[in-house]
Amino acid sequence: MPIDDRPTIAAPDDDPHLWLEEIEGARALDFVERQNHLTLEKFAGASFAADRDTLAAIFDRPDNIPYVGRRGGLLYNLWKDTNNPRGLWRRTTLDEFRKPDPNWEILLDVDRLAADEGQDWLLNWTHMRAGNDRRAILSLSRGGSDAVTLREFDMDAKRFVTDGFVLPEAKGGVDWIDDNTLLLSSAYGDGMATTSGYARTVRLWRRGEAAEQAPVVFEVPPEHMSASSHVDDSGPVPRIWFVDRLDFFNLTAWLGDGTGAKTRLDLPTSIWLLAYQDWFVVKLREAWTVDGKTYAPDTVLGASLSAFLAGSRDFTVVFEPQPRRALQSFFWTAGRLVLSILDELQPVFEICTPSADGWARERLEGLPEIGVVDVWRLDSHISESQGDLFANVQDPLTPSSLMLIEKVGAPTVLKQAPRTFNADGLVVTQHEAISIDGERIPYVQTGPATETGDAPVHLTAYGGFGLAMKPYYNPALGKLWLERGGTIVQANIRGGGEFGTRWHDAGRYAGKRLAHDDFAAVAADLVKRGVTRPERIAAEGGSNGGILITNMLVRYPERFGALFCTIPLIDMRRYTRLLAGASWIAEYGDPDKPDEWAWLQTYSAYHTAKPGQKYPPILIATTRRDDRVHPGHARKMTAKLQAMGYEAYLYEPAAGGHGYGKDNKERAAFTALGLGFLREKIGWADDA
Repeated sequence: MPIDDRPTIAAPDDDPHLWLEEIEGARALDFVERQNHLTLEKFAGASFAADRDTLAAIFDRPDNIPYVGRRGGLLYNLWKDTNNPRGLWRRTTLDEFRKPDPNWEILLDVDRLAADEGQDWLLNWTHMRAGNDRRAILSLSRGGSDAVTLREFDMDAKRFVTDGFVLPEAKGGVDWIDDNTLLLSSAYGDGMATTSGYARTVRLWRRGEAAEQAPVVFEVPPEHMSASSHVDDSGPVPRIWFVDRLDFFNLTAWLGDGTGAKTRLDLPTSIWLLAYQDWFVVKLREAWTVDGKTYAPDTVLGASLSAFLAGSRDFTVVFEPQPRRALQSFFWTAGRLVLSILDELQPVFEICTPSADGWARERLEGLPEIGVVDVWRLDSHISESQGDLFANVQDPLTPSSLMLIEKVGAPTVLKQAPRTFNADGLVVTQHEAISIDGERIPYVQTGPATETGDAPVHLTAYGGFGLAMKPYYNPALGKLWLERGGTIVQANIRGGGEFGTRWHDAGRYAGKRLAHDDFAAVAADLVKRGVTRPERIAAEGGSNGGILITNMLVRYPERFGALFCTIPLIDMRRYTRLLAGASWIAEYGDPDKPDEWAWLQTYSAYHTAKPGQKYPPILIATTRRDDRVHPGHARKMTAKLQAMGYEAYLYEPAAGGHGYGKDNKERAAFTALGLGFLREKIGWADDA
């Protein structure tokens, strides 16, 4: 009897597993239930239960750092632990927060809300109006999905407002214009969603008015990614910014004055844009020639907004890129622009202050020059910013320290995360592999100082959307891998943003295949350096990293002992038709265009997987409530691999969204199952 290897490159649309795309279909759910039973029966034994409970206890520790944001002078936090798995939304003062055991005021018990209403509620985000902390819009997610229900909350009474603003489940958000008026950017309603599933319009929603009746004040074509807006009250007169996001990397910006008039800013579309009072900055993605000058990609330009609107094109170069020095992000705080930079993968922070006399520049001092450092504004609303910053400092062997930087002064440690695994004898080193085209690919290795040639290696990467991978402290990998004698490796493959746009573009579109070559080169380099052997390398990747892991399965199976593929994107023929897939065309390409399908098919593992190969065992895990990356990707790939006789497993919990679970216990189970699978399949379970 012939093996069914459909779909194939020759017949990409002959897909016998389309029924698995029916998320709640009876036949599909029966398949998932049987697969979950098989996977859990095989890998969820006593050691899994012990690992799960160990991780859950770590995630629920009472001395974990409660991360906060300041609004109206108070610090807000969503806290989860064993007794509050869905979370407590609470607040305190900065003086209280400085204490080892702050006194918190509870605003909302999400577990009680879920029980009272019989819904799988999670609190996704909250939004208060600047200058008024008495009312908030809360977004409630069912099971962790991106789509949310919006409800108005009374901060004084600590309850939802009777006859307040309420919007049924949809993707999108709001911003306050005044106490009785919202800007609504939501996919809710007929014709209000783009083909990507995001908001196509911005509506002016007044209190007491049905959202369906709210007038549209801004809209974009349905094939664009999304429409959004926000109120900018950093200056003496509030103004409204409208954004037409053409795709993931391109936008047009419009400035409104609240009367309905809008002015489009004459700027390239491939930019990042931020304004504060009469100043604005843009980061270029492509070279731009204006007023006789040409600025290179990744340059950041600053200018007076009023002068620009009047016709001036007099820019100040705020940041100039270098081949291995790239801007990661920027933000305004109290009239200063903070630049977050990676320089040869080391963190650097610069502060630029504009004035009529030019842009002054200084370096943010007192922070480590190695490891991972993240800096952000303490105040959620820019108009309330007093110049205070938070910094989070860590490395693979050192847990986070939360530091307060007041008025850009010397950092002081406010909170210290607990050590959750024994790091004695472990070291962090940085290396480079040479990829197939000669490019140097950095990677960070953490593990024992002495190489054995047989190390159990956990290797991971992302390589997409211009996002840089940083070597954070990972309690789960630390406890279940490093502490048991293993080695972890994080690869900075192309497609990320470690070295700017050139690094991203090299791993984008047709270059995605090259990013996968980078990852395989790191695996080979670990063997070449005498760290390990291929059968002992376990690789993990999620979301965009799901494409990566499935391509290791079909393109480089000889370099890995086992693979763990999570919340994955896999089927590159149909991805644009599934949930938010159309929003990623700017990263991968359009499979409906023959010239772009020509490269997409080369890394659509769902089509290139074929029988008779020596593929390593793979566990593919997703969640049913992931409304960003469709769970059908994971289901269909598992079904095809099993039909060809390969060792492939599926795990799909009912909740979790585009993540590993809706609470700490679910996250712990998801992670422990995957790491236990990897350890067993690389022959490390018995000696772990």
